[in-house]
Amino acid sequence: MKLKNFLIAFGALAVLLTVTPLITANYWWIRMFDYPHVQLTILTFTAFVCYFMRFDLKNYKDYLFAFSIGACLFFQFYKIYPYTPFARHQVKNVSSFDTSKNLKVFIANVLQTNKKTDLLLAEIKSFDPDVIVLLETDKKWAKAVKSLENKFSYTLKKPLPNTYGMLMYSKKELIDPKVNFLVSDSIPSIATKMKLNAKDTIQVYVIHPTPPMPQHNPKSTDRDGEMMMVGKMAKDSKLPTIVMGDFNDVAWSETTKEFQQLSQLLDPRIGRGFYTTFNANNILLRWPLDHVFMSKDFLIDKIDKGGNIHSDHFPIFASIVLQKENNNEDVAPLTPKEKKRINNTIKKSKEKRN
Repeated sequence: MKLKNFLIAFGALAVLLTVTPLITANYWWIRMFDYPHVQLTILTFTAFVCYFMRFDLKNYKDYLFAFSIGACLFFQFYKIYPYTPFARHQVKNVSSFDTSKNLKVFIANVLQTNKKTDLLLAEIKSFDPDVIVLLETDKKWAKAVKSLENKFSYTLKKPLPNTYGMLMYSKKELIDPKVNFLVSDSIPSIATKMKLNAKDTIQVYVIHPTPPMPQHNPKSTDRDGEMMMVGKMAKDSKLPTIVMGDFNDVAWSETTKEFQQLSQLLDPRIGRGFYTTFNANNILLRWPLDHVFMSKDFLIDKIDKGGNIHSDHFPIFASIVLQKENNNEDVAPLTPKEKKRINNTIKKSKEKRN
């Protein structure tokens, strides 16, 4: 009986952790359960299998309880399925391309206290990107990687001591680059046009919003608001658009889903893999926080996760190609209810900003 009670408690925990993220409240202790979805799927599967060790064929309550766990397991797997190699690619692979239309981007949250700059520079050299975005960078980091300016002619730098500094290095010409503060005077984002070649110009946004954690921000309002503001900018852009950075949100969350629906940007992870970039220091607690989203005008040549740079994040790399004529997947449009919720989120963020 003791084992049966334990299995019931174990199953009930799996059910509770499954339904908690469905609550629309933006408190950190609810939103934190968006992250470990793969881990929760494994936990739920384990609870489902183990429950049959003490399953009573004559007890209808056991059937109801097993069905509840099974439904949670189905829901968990349904959420992560798009990020497995079994799903269809949302951004299609490119077969052959004009190299002048290729853009290779490298994004790394370097961990501000990290002093192993040589590891980062080695990763950058191995990937040979056209654009580098470094996050959590202060003045010491800007000085430590100054050698990048020898190969990257265009820069936009906003080093900060608060772990939200940004450094951008580009071989492609930056047109009207700006550092914006959309939700807070201390949280920057980047907006710039980029000359891909003599004929093509694209729009690029970089963000690193605060995570919904007590030591950063007790609610997800700022993060969600910044993501939706940039999503709206991306939607209104007349140019092929890329949004990248450390979103402090996972690919399968409702917030990221709504960001995609609002912006109509595509996720190259879909159909390819998780590419878990955080936490680099804990193999059991990893999820995808660093992203590269793109408009339908792009195809994928390559996407990859970088190696150890002595940070709590792995870098993310994407080689993308501008090819407007393609068969990329469409993103589902927003429902009226979702539009209302997004507008309310943006409104709350602006009110807090003012």
